[in-house]
Amino acid sequence: MQKVVILTGAGISAESGIKTFRDSDGLWEGHDINIVASPEGWHKYPKIVLDFYNQRRKQLKEVNPNLAHFALKRLEEKYEVVIITQNVDDLHECAGSSKIIHLHGQLNKVKCSVESHKLVYSWTDDLHLGDLCDEGHQLRPHIVWFGESVPMMDIAIQHCMSADILIIIGTSMHVYPAAGLVSYAPDDCEMYYIDPNPKSSYEFQRKLKPTIIKKTATDGVTELVDSLLDMTI
Repeated sequence: MQKVVILTGAGISAESGIKTFRDSDGLWEGHDINIVASPEGWHKYPKIVLDFYNQRRKQLKEVNPNLAHFALKRLEEKYEVVIITQNVDDLHECAGSSKIIHLHGQLNKVKCSVESHKLVYSWTDDLHLGDLCDEGHQLRPHIVWFGESVPMMDIAIQHCMSADILIIIGTSMHVYPAAGLVSYAPDDCEMYYIDPNPKSSYEFQRKLKPTIIKKTATDGVTELVDSLLDMTI
């Protein structure tokens, strides 16, 4: 069974109604990302940060997976599929995909603010100042902020190294270290890049150029998945 590794970015969730700060001059739904997506912002403005992610968490209850998410689930019928996502939503899970690696954390989880404790909890409601972990420390969003390490990166790299097919969906390919995953794919790996406004990337110049599908995620992913499933008949 061939292995398909899929790298997804904000573009796949945008069609479900989830916005991305990169479309609005560094603002994420009206908030300065330097405040709501950095350790410095957390230490200086913890209530603002918590309120921001509480709103994002509420939004998850109002959105649903789209055709692209469901199409990726269908790939599991005939391929080994691993989804590596830069998104912090749970839309891949809601669509039924079984193997998902969240590079940048998850909105529906929180963790101890003392990193060394490595305590993580499922959390679907609001998080407040005074909500503590089992060790008595403030809980914070389980999000990888700018300047923090990406714990799942090594696992993601291993999957990319063993990919037969690599599909990149709705990402600018300019955010590192996620963009660097392309460089770990084998030289004979088939590569596809789905985006209505595909970006040039230094990483593509280092590997075989991908087949570019200049379409939205819902259209492009559905089309590619249908083609890949037909090829295995």
